[in-house]
Amino acid sequence: MNLQDFFAQHPSGALAFSGGTDSSLLAWAAMQYGKDWHAYYVNSAFQPSFELADAQKIAEQCHIPLTVIEGDILADDTVVANPENRCYYCKRVVFGMILRQAATAGYKLVIDGTNASDDASDRPGMRALQEMEVLSPLRECGLTKSDVRAMSREADLFTWNKPSYACLATRIPSGTAITAEALKTVEAGENVLFSMGFQDFRIRLRGDAALLQIPASQFSYAVEKRQQLLERLSTLFSTVSLDLRTR
Repeated sequence: MNLQDFFAQHPSGALAFSGGTDSSLLAWAAMQYGKDWHAYYVNSAFQPSFELADAQKIAEQCHIPLTVIEGDILADDTVVANPENRCYYCKRVVFGMILRQAATAGYKLVIDGTNASDDASDRPGMRALQEMEVLSPLRECGLTKSDVRAMSREADLFTWNKPSYACLATRIPSGTAITAEALKTVEAGENVLFSMGFQDFRIRLRGDAALLQIPASQFSYAVEKRQQLLERLSTLFSTVSLDLRTR
């Protein structure tokens, strides 16, 4: 099966849209091969603002209708408690919002951007998707992340080389309660790294300290910009450290 076959078999439905590489390719394919598809983006404290901007840009390029759902993810006590399987509960909340909106609009099918490179045995969130009967066309078609990037480049989607970006909640250690303040602090810190030209990085919170995780190829640049990093990040974090283990 390929994407054209999938959308021929499923001509209408709802797309859980993140603005990332995977769901952007699905948005393009849905409009190329499907008939009646609608994208839904859940805007919550777990997503940085640039993700919504990217989602809106891709939706416009692909001419797919987009609904932005304002979701208060921090209203769920289990998600806020941040257990090791937090992703399971978070997916239940987020996709619950999408499923309800989609049903109201008359859509019975919801799809997401899980691809064939994603390890189902290592992702609690995938169990939630299976329980909620969400389909993953990229995975069903055997498309890996590399395949998705190649196809996205051919389709002229700017997301073809967009770095993978896990939600902001992943920056907070399991067992540490998630707060809006912590999420905003991490986002502000990562915006600093973006503005300085760093790529494919994470800032992990350790109490009120920041642990910078960047590719080894950018270590020398981090040392070169050490003083600027400290000056700009010290207003957000008590301590700034570089994780020598590469991502």
